[in-house]
Amino acid sequence: MTEPGTVPGAPRVVAVVVSYNRRELLARSLAALTEGLRLPDALVVVDNASTDGSADFLAGLDVPFEYELVRLEQNTGGAGGFAVGMAAALARHSPDLIWVMDDDTVPLRGTLDEAVRLWESCSAIDRPAFIASRVVWTDGRDHPMNTMRDRWGASSEDVAFAHARRARVVRSASFVSLFVDADTVRALGLPVADFFLWNDDFEFTARLARRRLGLASLDSVVEHHTRLYDSNTADVGDRFRFEVRNKMWTFFRSPALAPVEKALYGASTLRRWGVMVRSSPRPRVVLRAGFEGLLEGLSRGPRPNEEVLAPVGGVPDAAPSRPQDAPLANVTAHGEDGGFPEFSVLLPVYAGDSAARVRRAIASVTTDQTVAPSQLVIVRDGPVGEDIERLLVEAERDGSVPADVVRLPAGVGLAEALDAGLERCRHDVVARMDADDVALPARFERQLALLGQGYDIVGSAIAEIGDDEARPFASRPVPASHREIMAQLDFRTPFNHPSVMYRASAVRAAGGYRGVPDMEDYWLWARMLHGGSLGANVPDVLVLYRVNDGAYVRRGGKRMLVAELRLQRRMLGERYIGPLGFARNVLVRGLYRLVPTGVRRRGYRTAFTERPAPAEQSGTAAPGEAAG
Repeated sequence: MTEPGTVPGAPRVVAVVVSYNRRELLARSLAALTEGLRLPDALVVVDNASTDGSADFLAGLDVPFEYELVRLEQNTGGAGGFAVGMAAALARHSPDLIWVMDDDTVPLRGTLDEAVRLWESCSAIDRPAFIASRVVWTDGRDHPMNTMRDRWGASSEDVAFAHARRARVVRSASFVSLFVDADTVRALGLPVADFFLWNDDFEFTARLARRRLGLASLDSVVEHHTRLYDSNTADVGDRFRFEVRNKMWTFFRSPALAPVEKALYGASTLRRWGVMVRSSPRPRVVLRAGFEGLLEGLSRGPRPNEEVLAPVGGVPDAAPSRPQDAPLANVTAHGEDGGFPEFSVLLPVYAGDSAARVRRAIASVTTDQTVAPSQLVIVRDGPVGEDIERLLVEAERDGSVPADVVRLPAGVGLAEALDAGLERCRHDVVARMDADDVALPARFERQLALLGQGYDIVGSAIAEIGDDEARPFASRPVPASHREIMAQLDFRTPFNHPSVMYRASAVRAAGGYRGVPDMEDYWLWARMLHGGSLGANVPDVLVLYRVNDGAYVRRGGKRMLVAELRLQRRMLGERYIGPLGFARNVLVRGLYRLVPTGVRRRGYRTAFTERPAPAEQSGTAAPGEAAG
C-alpha cells in the first residue's frame, strides 16, 4: 500500500477546485484531499466571488502541500473558473497532471493513487489526454449526471489497452474529478470561459480527446454530493439558454467533434432536450430560454478567454513548456555529448525544385539543428538546373556536415531515388527530408530520444506552409503511440513521410521503397509495422511542409486512382486488411482521388488537419501547433 503523502519521482499533480457559495461542501472536499493515500503536490482554489464566508475560510486554509487562492471579483461560472484555475496551475505550479473538480466533489482515499497508477502504466508517448474518475452519489450508486459513455467506434486495440488497466475508453468527461495531461492542455488550449455554465467540460474534453485517448478509471472513485440523485434535468428553467447556446457553439464553432460525431451527439442532444422540457414544471420558460440560446449560439461564437476574463484580471500568464518541449540537451554535434547515435539525412532533389528552398532545407537539417547529422545524402533524381547543381557542389565542398551527392543520370521517381540514396547512407539511423520543407531546430534531438527507447520509425506532426514560414495554414496531427499507429494503419498512413527518422536496417528488411509507385511510403510503413517494427510519433510539429496549388492536384486523377487500387490489392493480399476494409478503402479513398481538386482540398483539411490556434487560446503551443 502506498504511504500517505507524495511520492518522489511520481508525476507532479496539481489539484484545481472551483467554488461558488458552497462553503460547507468546499470544506468537506478540501479535507478529503488531505486524507488520501497520495497527496497532490499543489492546490489551486478559484473562489468565484462567493458571498457566504468562503473567502475567509479559504484565506485561513492550512494544507500539507503548496496552496494558491485565486479570488475573482465576479462569478465567471464553472467555465471561467476552471480556465483561470488551469492557467494558474500551468503558469506557477509546473504540473504533469491537473486534477480538476467542483466544490461538491469528495475524493476517496484512493482516488488520486489509482488515477496516477493508471497514468504511470502508460508509456511516455502513450499518455491519455485525460483520466476521468468514476463518479458515485452519496449512497454509492453511479451518478447519472456524470455517467460517461464508451467511445463509439473505439478500436479493439484501444479497448484492450484500457481493459488491461481497469479502465474504459470514453470520448468526453465531466469536471467532477478529471485528471488532465498538462502537455495536452498546453498544446490544445484551456476551457472556453464564455460557456459560463454547462457543456464547458464536454467541449473541453471532447476537444482534447478528438485524436487522443480518453480513459475512465474503474478504480479512481469520487462522490458527487449533489442535492438530488438526478441528471440535472428536473427543472432547468432559464438555465436552458446556456445548454442550447453552448451546444450550438460546440457543434458549429469548436473543432471538438468530427462530422459523424456531430450527427450522433446531435440526435442524443435532441432527446435530452425533450426530457428537459417534459420534466420541467415550467415548460414555456424552458422553451423561451432555449430559443434565446439558439439565436445567440447561431448569431455569434464564444469570445476569447482574454476578453471574457478581463474584468477579473485576465488569464494568468502562460506557463513555459514542459522540458520535453525544449531541446533535450545543449549539444550541437552529432551525439558524443548527448549520447545520440550518428545518423544520416536523406534528401532527394529534382529539376522542379527551387534552389532557394533547397538551400533553406539543407540549412534546416544541418547547421540549424541542435543535434546535427554526421552525413547528408542528397539524391539528384535526374538532371537539374545550373542553380541547383551549383548548390549541390557547394554542399559537397562544405565541411560542416559531410555531404554525398548521388547523381542519377535520369529521373527514376521517388521510390528508386530513395532506395539509391539509402545505399549511400553510412549510418543505420536515417532521417528523411524533402527539398522544399523546413525542419525545426529540435527535430532530430526529439526523434533520436524516441529511437533510443527502441522504436524503429519515428515521425512527427507537420504544419502546412506557403512562402511565409511564420504563417502556417494548418497542421497535420499524428497518432503518437505504436498502439494508435497500428489502429490507423489499415485506413491511412500513420506517418508524415518528410518527418520520419528510421532505422535503415528495418527499411531494408522490409524490402525498401519499391513495390507500389506513388504509394511507396504507405506500403513501406505497412510492411515494416506488420513485420514487427515499432513506430511512434512526436505529436508536436517538427517539420514545416510546403504546400502549393499543385499539391492537391497531384493527389487526384487516374494515375493516383490506379496507385490506390494497387496499394489496396497488396494490403488485402498480405492480409493487412480484410474484405470489408478493402471495400471501405476503395470506396472512400478511391472517391477522394476522383473528386474535383477543390473538394479534395476542403475534404482533406476538414478531416485530417487542424487550424493554428488563436493566440489567446493556444497556451504555449509552438509555431504550427493547432488548438483542438
